[in-house]
Amino acid sequence: MLETVELRKVYKGKIAVQEVSLYLDQGESVGLIGPNGAGKSTTISMISSLLKPTSGDVRLHGKSVIQQPQAIRKVLGVVPQEIALYEELTAYENLKFFGRVYGLKGKELEQKIQELLEMVGLRDRQKELIKTYSGGMKRRINIVAALLHEPQIVIMDEPTVGIDPQSRNHILETVRLLNRVQGTTVLYTSHYMEEVEQLCQRMYIMDHGQIIAAGTREELQHILAGEDTIIIQLSHKEFGLTQELESFESIRQVEETEQGLKLIVIKNSPIMSRIVQAAERHHVQILNIHVQSPSLEDVFLHLTGRTLRD
Repeated sequence: MLETVELRKVYKGKIAVQEVSLYLDQGESVGLIGPNGAGKSTTISMISSLLKPTSGDVRLHGKSVIQQPQAIRKVLGVVPQEIALYEELTAYENLKFFGRVYGLKGKELEQKIQELLEMVGLRDRQKELIKTYSGGMKRRINIVAALLHEPQIVIMDEPTVGIDPQSRNHILETVRLLNRVQGTTVLYTSHYMEEVEQLCQRMYIMDHGQIIAAGTREELQHILAGEDTIIIQLSHKEFGLTQELESFESIRQVEETEQGLKLIVIKNSPIMSRIVQAAERHHVQILNIHVQSPSLEDVFLHLTGRTLRD
């Protein structure tokens, strides 16, 4: 349905996006994940025709939209990372304005506004000024504004950053409803791996302007099929212990956590006794230790060397 072909964007000699190729089938929910500066927002801007690529193409149903952006704008709704609402207007007035921009009017527009406000749980707050809303409420209205014209494809760029749990749950439920009940195609970017796991059938991992891995959750986790994750809770942190564990051949990666360490180790390697002995040498007490299969966060760390929220 929608695909990018070797998209590339260069700013003042610096490559922001490099040969990015991805696709979305009709009715699919696809995740685009990566840390800040990975190139996600630039890629989205090119897909939505707001930014012209240095090279490459964006195709809708096989036809290029670079020269004819109206083709994609009619069927696309974009929820930007930044709030795109008028603070001095009410939620209703904002939606009335954006609806008219889309060419909607009269009963059709009124019905759509009320229906979508009900969906995001803000119908009873529609007459209040946007500037009085919480950050989460503003984001929910931001989403409604992108859905007024019933787009076939919706791009959501970090829609749950910095919001309260209630609004986050409303937004996640809205995405599920759009995709699974209404069949809307969704491209969803996030810093939160658990959101992408919940919402998306496939995902692309992006870093330094490039797609470095793609697939379903199971396909991506298979990258670390030969490894285990060991979670260790410690009495206190000790840099010397971290250094020593990093020197063990069977330990692929060591990451500090709030309560201790997370290790990625070769599967079934006899490493436990060596970990305990190392902790004793550095006078650190192990409070808890358990082994689990690698998560998507572990895969991301393995591929990029940093966590998703870095």
